[in-house]
Amino acid sequence: MKKTPLLLLLLLCLSAEVFAQAPVLSGLLDTKLTLAGGSDPSEIRFGAEEYANLRLKVNVGERASVFTSFNLTAAAGSTALVASMLNNSPAHSLPLTAFSGGENYIAALELERLYFRINSELLDVEAGLMRLAFGYGQVWGPSDFLNPRNPLHPDARPRAILGSSVSLYPSDTSKIQAFAAAPKNAFEQDGNGALFGLSGDKHWDRASVQLLYTYEIPKAETPDGLHYAGLSVKAEVELGLTAEVFYMYDNRDRAGFDGIAASAGFDYSFFDGSLYILAEYFFSGKKSFSSAVYEKRNYLYAMLMYRFNDYTNASLSCVAGLDDISFSPVIGFEHDLFQGATLSFTGRVPLDRDTFSGNEKHGELGPDSTDTSFEITAKLRMRF
Repeated sequence: MKKTPLLLLLLLCLSAEVFAQAPVLSGLLDTKLTLAGGSDPSEIRFGAEEYANLRLKVNVGERASVFTSFNLTAAAGSTALVASMLNNSPAHSLPLTAFSGGENYIAALELERLYFRINSELLDVEAGLMRLAFGYGQVWGPSDFLNPRNPLHPDARPRAILGSSVSLYPSDTSKIQAFAAAPKNAFEQDGNGALFGLSGDKHWDRASVQLLYTYEIPKAETPDGLHYAGLSVKAEVELGLTAEVFYMYDNRDRAGFDGIAASAGFDYSFFDGSLYILAEYFFSGKKSFSSAVYEKRNYLYAMLMYRFNDYTNASLSCVAGLDDISFSPVIGFEHDLFQGATLSFTGRVPLDRDTFSGNEKHGELGPDSTDTSFEITAKLRMRF
């Protein structure tokens, strides 16, 4: 990575300038060990990873703030192999990072966020390398179309976009936001594929609604441009309810029902919050924005978590593909060692109906999808 020293120099210069103005430094450090089995039960793989997300914030006068964050990663063994494979998969929802090779480990440095925010009594302005998130869904997030989520990788930090937004607050319970984003092709010079949109949020005591519209400037694949429209709703009754629908319209190739991505779910707590359940269904049309990540149409996520006390909990969750009866159950245990430090253990076993029937063709979430029959992870996370 010939450009890494230059990037490091730029980050150091930026940090020096920021530190001169009393910044707020925060972040997290993950130390992770992984044990996994391959398609052959006798094949055992080991991996190690050190990951840090560092964030800096500095106030500029009374109205403005500058934010920057970057990721540092070092990996070895099976973790390094998986990271390099994901780096070459453009359909994957994890950020694409350039890794540098070497003895003992591979490493990566990625600029994650770099933007400013100006606040006033009625409106906020943001611009730069930033995150534009939409919708109230807790798992799948169809309205979060700029970077579709993947519950198989809940710790993955969504990739930022180069863009800007202006948020107007007509009242304490409403917001209107105009936004723009650069094309996904970083080398596009004529602006084709850029996005412009509007969103509106309205909140009541027990319910919230968000409306979203986005237009994508024509490009070679879509000469008439693309239109996106979304609706997201959440309500707090006896259950916590969420529902989202997001539609992609191409005037040249009308997707019809295939252009829809939608989700609906609920969450509920029992025994004064000791037992928590969450479930969310997801539908992905074959021509919707999410089809690059999800191969099938119907998915379900379910999670059950029990808190033994304020410091310890155990959970059981599962992502299921309903079309091919493939699923990926995960059992987890988490304990807060002290303030800012959490030790966790997770175990994942990809399964599908073909695993038990002996068929050679496996489902999307089955063991052959990642050549992994099981995965056990131990992680120490430190927040500061």
